[in-house]
Amino acid sequence: MRQIVTIGGGFAPDGRGGYRRGPLMDFLFGLAPPAPRVCLLNTATGDDPRYYTVMYAGLGGSGAQVSHLALFPMPSRDPARAIEDADVVVVGGGSVANLAAVWRVHGLDAIFGAAWERGTILAGMSAGAICWHAGGTTDSFGPELRCFADGLGLLPHSHCPHYDTEPTRRPAYQRLVGDGSLPAGWAADDGVALHFVDTELTDVVADRAGARAFRVEAVDGRAVETEIVPRLLSEGSTFTDPSQTA
Repeated sequence: MRQIVTIGGGFAPDGRGGYRRGPLMDFLFGLAPPAPRVCLLNTATGDDPRYYTVMYAGLGGSGAQVSHLALFPMPSRDPARAIEDADVVVVGGGSVANLAAVWRVHGLDAIFGAAWERGTILAGMSAGAICWHAGGTTDSFGPELRCFADGLGLLPHSHCPHYDTEPTRRPAYQRLVGDGSLPAGWAADDGVALHFVDTELTDVVADRAGARAFRVEAVDGRAVETEIVPRLLSEGSTFTDPSQTA
């Protein structure tokens, strides 16, 4: 079964200055085999070790077998083998434009396509969510949000994260879908995870009350939203990926 999960958060503060995995990450792991082999990628932040520290710490005690694949300054492992060995891939946020370019240089676009076909669960936050789609809104090119239309395209629609927490995301996404720059797609508030099987949205869950997802499509040259109320997993706070760009 081909599965992709886009996550608005995933880790929650542990009250001691660190992070624990939140209910969205538990939801993701619930789709995988017991004691899943998880491969982390933080390409979108240039493999900044701080983000690996957060993710490894947050996944401590999860029962997952956690490893990572860094691509800076050179691959830390053979990319094909690293992804082939994983049950779940989790991609962090940052610059989706840089992520896509670096992945293609190393052949990861084809590697991920093959992994998805054989059943590896692909997941990510922010840029790590947009990358699986045809495109989305991004500040990869500067502080003003722009159109990114060079995603891997495993999901043929577009995606917009941070729909409720970044004031310019919603109008920018509506404009880009309305004028045809981006195909119709899905927007998600922070704290929401979208579960796709094949290319169809099959489940929407949230870790806080009031969080929403939206289907956004063009009708007569303007964007029209259809609200989706997620299943509530818990009402705890969520930790959005440490890098705020996408």
